[in-house]
Amino acid sequence: MNVKMNIPFSPPDMSEAEIQEVAEAMKSGWITTGPKTKEFEHLISMCCQTARTDAKGYFLPTTVCLNSATAAMELALRVLGIGEGDEVIVPAYTYTATASSVCHVGARPVLIDSAPGSFEMDYDKMAAAINEHTKAIMPVDLGGIVADYDKVFAAVEAKKGLFKPNNDIQKAFGRCIVIADAAHAFGAMRHGQMCGEIADFTSFSFHAVKNLTTAEGGALTWRAHERVDDSEIYKKLQLLSLHGQNKDALAKTKLGAWEYDIIGTWYKCNMTDIMAGIGLAQLKRYPEMLRRRRQLIERYNVALEPLGVKVLSHYSNEHSSSGHLYLTRIPGITIEERNDIIVKMAERGIATNVHYKPLPMMTAYKALGYNIKDYPNAYEQYHNEITLPLHTRLTDDEVEYILASFIDIIKGF
Repeated sequence: MNVKMNIPFSPPDMSEAEIQEVAEAMKSGWITTGPKTKEFEHLISMCCQTARTDAKGYFLPTTVCLNSATAAMELALRVLGIGEGDEVIVPAYTYTATASSVCHVGARPVLIDSAPGSFEMDYDKMAAAINEHTKAIMPVDLGGIVADYDKVFAAVEAKKGLFKPNNDIQKAFGRCIVIADAAHAFGAMRHGQMCGEIADFTSFSFHAVKNLTTAEGGALTWRAHERVDDSEIYKKLQLLSLHGQNKDALAKTKLGAWEYDIIGTWYKCNMTDIMAGIGLAQLKRYPEMLRRRRQLIERYNVALEPLGVKVLSHYSNEHSSSGHLYLTRIPGITIEERNDIIVKMAERGIATNVHYKPLPMMTAYKALGYNIKDYPNAYEQYHNEITLPLHTRLTDDEVEYILASFIDIIKGF
């Protein structure tokens, strides 16, 4: 502790492999959506166990790569025909992207308070909020821990008599559709299932601070449904993500295939091959990255749990986290004391964070009529929460420095 260290919160973990993939894309002359993006989509489906084949044995498209997880969630809602007059249930304890994507399509986000002592939403309150206007539920896999989808699906099945579909795909489901905000949870598991094959649709983030990054980026994958055509879902997502153009740049390179049509006046949120190249290299390294994250979490737990610091359960016989964030809660401190601890950690060169300030505390959501007083459990989780650095560039010495500093500081409160 005599030598002050400088420890950033979550820097990207880049290697020569990522540089080589990007260089390969640049040298190929193909830098926008192309073969690397298509390969990345296929491998994500394989990793999430959502890959499947048609009657002839050809792989079906079951993942679309985009420029963000926010775009993935919004396009899922648009494919499902969710819009004005509809409601989508989301946790109050989340980042804005979960709820703002609902606002983007003109639907109303219905915010649900956390369960007491939990970062997950109160599933009883969630079930009670389902009505004839509810078209989807968007749980959040906070910190890389898969939410309790058994309770979510039990609720939507119990309330499916209230469901009123307004397009063919909603009719095929016959109930509220479950869209996972799994921005943190690529590679996580629950009850033997991979994150990606649990919810009806699953959105991932590959932002710079995520476990697996493409600098910016995201993906949407979906599980099989006997009454939903995978190819039609993929085609519609492609149209929505590229101006409604019925051919992407790769398809237009075929001989004589320059001509295209604009099917709708839609959006521009595709992934590039430069981004996908980074992702392809990261995928090859990902098992070792997950192993290291687990090692770091277990070291943190050994040091902090005996002191009464509340931490998340990232691993058990029933689930395995992606280990994205190390959230702690320090019992008995005020919000001012929490903030003071963050400052003192920064003075020692250690960047920490807070995940999250509940949405009803934000100006945009206050303007929509939400009040944090209606979400006491979310506030209780927030007011004494501090997130410690957790990333694969941390050395063992840096982890020991973080722990020694954190323990020394919190003993003063």
